[in-house]
Amino acid sequence: MRMPLRDVAALAAAVLAPFLVALALVPVRTGLTSTNLALLLVVVVVAVAALGHRPAGALAALSAAFWFDFFLTAPYQSLDIRGRADVETAVLLLLVGLIVSRLGARGRLLGTVALRDARHLERLHTTTRLAESSRSPDDLVRVVRSQLVELLGLADCRFEYGTLLGRPPRLRPDGTVQVDGWIWDLERQGWPDGPVELRAVAGGHYQGRFLLTPAPGSPPPSLESRLVAVDLAGQAAAALEGTTAVRAA
Repeated sequence: MRMPLRDVAALAAAVLAPFLVALALVPVRTGLTSTNLALLLVVVVVAVAALGHRPAGALAALSAAFWFDFFLTAPYQSLDIRGRADVETAVLLLLVGLIVSRLGARGRLLGTVALRDARHLERLHTTTRLAESSRSPDDLVRVVRSQLVELLGLADCRFEYGTLLGRPPRLRPDGTVQVDGWIWDLERQGWPDGPVELRAVAGGHYQGRFLLTPAPGSPPPSLESRLVAVDLAGQAAAALEGTTAVRAA
């Protein structure tokens, strides 16, 4: 698997940035305390950890401790540390760097989750606006199909009106996938073979179904994404139900 460019850049910065900063501090190392020198290197570790790549942050902490010892503590250009205070500072530099790298990775994860939640809300809000507008339910179905493709990572999605032919795997309202009466382990086994049915139901009335065709080799979507997909199908069904009621009248 190819490593993303951002992660490669983070690893390169983790190795090079502490070295370059420690080297730049050599001319002033006798005029600053070991603590102040270490704090400057902590700033570098924080900058690398801000990229949110935990291995890069940990590597930056190790690199900062190494170059602090090599360039900024006597005897210079040596890995030998003779002063107790320098030993304590180097150890604290390493520990603080590791903690900061962990926090940076967690911050990135939280940011990703927040962005994903915002996109989910935007999808639901867009569908609600369309349902409340004067556009036809068929237009809403087309929009929901497009949203399902993006949300679930599908190769294709089509809608069948009012039919229940066959027994394909089914995405249930609780976000699980049912195959032949059994709950499919989606996280471990991936998508089952063939199209997956997502029923469009509103007020207990069945209006049709979306047939989801996963992209080959695509990872299964999160439970949260599957639940949003169920809500989108429900909104489409509610719009279709209103049309059915008008036609019946």
